[in-house]
Amino acid sequence: MRIGQVAQLAKVSPKAVRRYEAMGLITPGRSGNGYREYSERDARLVREIKELSRLGIPVDETRPFLECLASGGELVDDCPASLAEYQRAIDEIDSRITALTERRGALAARLRDAAYRHSRVTPPVTDLRTLPADLPVPEDDGAAAHLPGTKLPALVLDCTDGTKVDLAALPAGRTIIYLYPLTGRPDTDIPLGWNEIPGARGCTPEACGFRDHHSELLAASVAQVLGLSSQDTEYQREVVDRLNLPFGLLSDTSFRLAAELSLPTFESGGRDLYKRLTLVIRDGVIEHVFYPVFPPDRHADQVLEWLAGVASARG
Repeated sequence: MRIGQVAQLAKVSPKAVRRYEAMGLITPGRSGNGYREYSERDARLVREIKELSRLGIPVDETRPFLECLASGGELVDDCPASLAEYQRAIDEIDSRITALTERRGALAARLRDAAYRHSRVTPPVTDLRTLPADLPVPEDDGAAAHLPGTKLPALVLDCTDGTKVDLAALPAGRTIIYLYPLTGRPDTDIPLGWNEIPGARGCTPEACGFRDHHSELLAASVAQVLGLSSQDTEYQREVVDRLNLPFGLLSDTSFRLAAELSLPTFESGGRDLYKRLTLVIRDGVIEHVFYPVFPPDRHADQVLEWLAGVASARG
């Protein structure tokens, strides 16, 4: 076939095909009158180069993949050299993400300083670990009264430690799962009106409380502690790393647990969020529910007090 046919099959320009040929990535034959003759194999190579380029692998770095096909591989990534190139590309992306994150943080800090430099308005609180003294107290609306005695559904959620957690297959004994709306970040203002929503503010202090009392909770017959929110896992990993949390956070972006158990949620800034509550699960069944949770910075102490009370009652 001619170059125009190859370009049409691979959905690239004839110029791209000539470039790949000039780089030695494809080697068409020659007809008796000197015209280039491309094969189906050449068309496939062009398609593979295009797809790898779409993934961010430079054209000149596609050679290991093409050589894999030449050596008999059924697919371009059937060879160790191809896998090594994937890893190199991933490492490069990770490096860029780190650099961009640092750059974004610096720009956000300068934006914040510039925005409030000549303002009479006090900048929003950036110390997410300190709660304002006048936070409104949430009231018990009965939205969690049906939960004790309920068996957890067979629901698999992503965890920040890279595992998938099946809520119907938690370890024997007690598991503490605390649900929270969202955690803020030091370089980002909290949502508008967040402090005025009863029960909204305090996710970072709550997480720090469970972190600081983690060993005590384990010593009090708790098999594991988990957090859960509707934020995605990548967002949650930043929180785990920044706060040095010794436990994982579960991501439920689709509110599947809320649908299964009729859990309370609220809306803020055009998005739905979980209301703050804590489930004490024993052998797959909800043994106790803390709802509403207040103050969040003392909630881990409240859970420990409840555990001590249960242990004392059983003698």
